[in-house]
Amino acid sequence: MSGVDFLVDTNVLIYALEGHPAVSGIIQCSVGLSVISEMELLGKKGIRPHEIFAIRHLLNDCNIMKLTDEIKDVAIVLKQAYTLKIPDAIVAATAIHWELSLVTADSDFKNIKELDLVRLTLS
Repeated sequence: MSGVDFLVDTNVLIYALEGHPAVSGIIQCSVGLSVISEMELLGKKGIRPHEIFAIRHLLNDCNIMKLTDEIKDVAIVLKQAYTLKIPDAIVAATAIHWELSLVTADSDFKNIKELDLVRLTLS
């Protein structure tokens, strides 16, 4: 996708909201995220108004990729081929569809051979 450096997984955004130094440089780039990540962040049970404000502020600096029929079809293939939760399949499919690297701290994506994965190791 033009103007986007890579796709970030939900956990990268959570670390950014927590102020983790390992992700500060990543968030300063032009990042994309799946609409699933937006839903996961804002759909947290018991979310407080100040958390919603912080999340929306962070999301304003990101490119949110919508779920298209093409991404849905790739997610279905990934779900059939690998042991993935549906949200992870959609995130991976979004990265694959847009030909973007996926930045994540999650090991669930490591076996997806179609995916250009950048795995963060946080200490």
